[in-house]
Amino acid sequence: MAGRMDEIGNAELGRAERRGLELQEISNAMVRLYKELFGRGPTKVRTNYAGPDTIVTTLEDSLTSPERSMVRLNEHTRVRDMRTFFQYAAERDFVGSVEEITGRKVRAFVSGMDVENDVAAELFYLESVQSA
Repeated sequence: MAGRMDEIGNAELGRAERRGLELQEISNAMVRLYKELFGRGPTKVRTNYAGPDTIVTTLEDSLTSPERSMVRLNEHTRVRDMRTFFQYAAERDFVGSVEEITGRKVRAFVSGMDVENDVAAELFYLESVQSA
């Protein structure tokens, strides 16, 4: 009986390790995309599952120097609109990265940013996995 419990424990650990690596890969992909889109990547990024079918990537400190200047001039809407435009223009790249890494289809993508606090979120809603 103990041997079977060890096998189950090892399988769970293996899944947890794979999931952790998957989340790190997604974080790295988001940083790369931000660098390509804006010329600067965030200094802090974290990706988590929010339930079985939702992935949330939080990115902080990604505004460029001109964007930070615009925020100081209270041009929050312009910065947010510009960022949103580029993020949705690259939607295929964001979605494609997550689909490739997870092996699951993204059914919805939501991108948003609080420019005053320089925090962005990329949300990926995955199609449900049917149990066998």
